[in-house]
Amino acid sequence: MTAIAASLTRAHQEEWARVVAGLARRFGDLDIAEDAAAEAFEMAVRRWPTDGVPPNPGGWLATTARRKALDRLRRESHRGAKEGAADMLSDDEPAETVGAVEDDRLRLVFICCHPALAMPARVALTLRMLGGLTVAEIARAFLVPEATMAQRITRAKAKIRAANIAYRVPSADDVRARVAGVLTVLFLIFNEGYLSGGTDDPLRPALTGEAIRLGRVLHALLPDDGEVTGLLALMILTEARRGARLSRSGELVTLTEQDRGAWDRALVGEGHALVRECLVAVAAGGPAPGRYQLLAAMGAVHTAAPTAGDTDWAQILALYDRLVVVDPSPIVRLNRAVAVAELDGAQPALAELDRLNADLADYHAFHAARADLLRRLGRSADARAAYERALHLTENTAERAHLRRRRDQLG
Repeated sequence: MTAIAASLTRAHQEEWARVVAGLARRFGDLDIAEDAAAEAFEMAVRRWPTDGVPPNPGGWLATTARRKALDRLRRESHRGAKEGAADMLSDDEPAETVGAVEDDRLRLVFICCHPALAMPARVALTLRMLGGLTVAEIARAFLVPEATMAQRITRAKAKIRAANIAYRVPSADDVRARVAGVLTVLFLIFNEGYLSGGTDDPLRPALTGEAIRLGRVLHALLPDDGEVTGLLALMILTEARRGARLSRSGELVTLTEQDRGAWDRALVGEGHALVRECLVAVAAGGPAPGRYQLLAAMGAVHTAAPTAGDTDWAQILALYDRLVVVDPSPIVRLNRAVAVAELDGAQPALAELDRLNADLADYHAFHAARADLLRRLGRSADARAAYERALHLTENTAERAHLRRRRDQLG
């Protein structure tokens, strides 16, 4: 990749959300914000190879996008009122009152998570508008076909227009009502960054960093919400392991094989402190821990173990038993089966996995986990077939390298 191409990729990963969110605040229209941002990035692709990367890429993109938005408004004579309002906006204006949420990008998350939209539509729209994920990436996150996801996003925008939903500043009550959808959004953005579904970058630290940054803002806004604290802890504890996630050859390194000396101990300490914060709140009579707090507790157990062999799998399984009650999804039951294998052996874990085949037949991690259990049971031919199925279902280069190596090690 050339230096210019790398700068363009980095700018898209780091600046898309900021540009779209700023335009949405200024113009109050998501279509205008998205289209103008896309035009600005398209212009950067044309101009930067010739003119060079500007000293402030984010500022260049924001200014270009704002001009594109104004040009569009001027072309649409029936939107003259919006044009007049837009012309009055300038960078040297005093900051406007922003209500309960002061960060542009976080405000946009709450605005997209409007209760008039179904939860899947809220999440998908926010991932597209603020996370900068492509429709294909969002479809992988939801385990649905790309065409289905494209329709979902289009219908969400159409519903917003038809219902004349204003992109107003969310109030404190709005924040409380929409927080569950916001947490789902942040977690999916983080997951796409931590193990990308695409072929270019196995890990996308700009996405994980953005999810954590927004999580910190949300935690400051809602410090007493246990699930907000739990999600932030979960993301931080997961991010702490990123430095050990890839081998020098670019292959995915599983948790049990990672060099724990390469983990970010400052992040581990921060994540543990947040988990303790959740435990103290529950012990003081607060609500029972939800999905994110339970997952964060598992992350704390993993990162507290000096070696993989020291992992307290009994505690992990007990936490999964509680999580299944809160979230009985097939993926949770898949991960629980992995814990069962560590305690009770591969055979009972495989029996649990096989009951999930109908739900997870197109999920690569299901076949990868099943292949590992079959390998441990000495069923090499079946394990090879499962590895092949997992390879067929993932495009992540690091994950593919790992799966190929495990397949090729079979007798």
